[in-house]
Amino acid sequence: MARLEGKVALVTGAARGMGEATARLLVEQGASVVLADVLDEPGRKVAEELGDKALFVHLDVTDKAQWLAAVEASAQFGTLNVLVNNAAILIHKTIVDTSEEDFLNVARVNQLGVFLGMQSVFETMKAGGGGSIVNVSSIDGFQSKNSLVAYSASKWAVRGMTKTAALEMGKYNIRVNSVHPGGVYTDMHGKDFITREQADASYTHQALPRVGMPHEVAAVTAFLAGDEASFSTGSEFMADGGWNAGTIFDTLPQL
Repeated sequence: MARLEGKVALVTGAARGMGEATARLLVEQGASVVLADVLDEPGRKVAEELGDKALFVHLDVTDKAQWLAAVEASAQFGTLNVLVNNAAILIHKTIVDTSEEDFLNVARVNQLGVFLGMQSVFETMKAGGGGSIVNVSSIDGFQSKNSLVAYSASKWAVRGMTKTAALEMGKYNIRVNSVHPGGVYTDMHGKDFITREQADASYTHQALPRVGMPHEVAAVTAFLAGDEASFSTGSEFMADGGWNAGTIFDTLPQL
């Protein structure tokens, strides 16, 4: 399916997990994709597997100069018109155990990185007649959990920045939306040391009682990247298995 034919996309955190799944799906649907990450070896490997429609660039999302270099590199495919701000880090610490350095490290990647990405692609997208920016937030941008003070704060911030950007950039035909994954079976979730079945056990009280898979989130992002979502901007799109809908209690009547 070539629903994204002619699109040129930049995906951060594309060496593995949701970023990798997103890059693969965008190429499959016809886009040319710049895969960006600080993990050079796995990132290059994915790009090589994807062939001529993919390119890997090293990108620390906290560095404006590296952002501008990545945008410049995308020009070999044409005019950049899709940005997927996916790169993120996570720490589990209580408020009292979270140091200033911990908090700011998460904020730099998850929040500043998204800000710099939107800022860096704006002129190119404006000159090209528009585009789509997809900021990957989280279910923790709607609620939170103990030990996620830095992460949740950053993901709530992504929601707010998304709305501001949508309001500012809409007149240039640039759409900006956020995607909110729930639990997804990636390295961040513990894929290296727990099985999928073990991961599923953590989600028995949500509407779809299982962990999500990276390609399921990628499908939402791909929709937003394409012209089918041409009237969607400033909005939140959930891919959370119904987590945000509420909780199923075993002690209450069920179907």
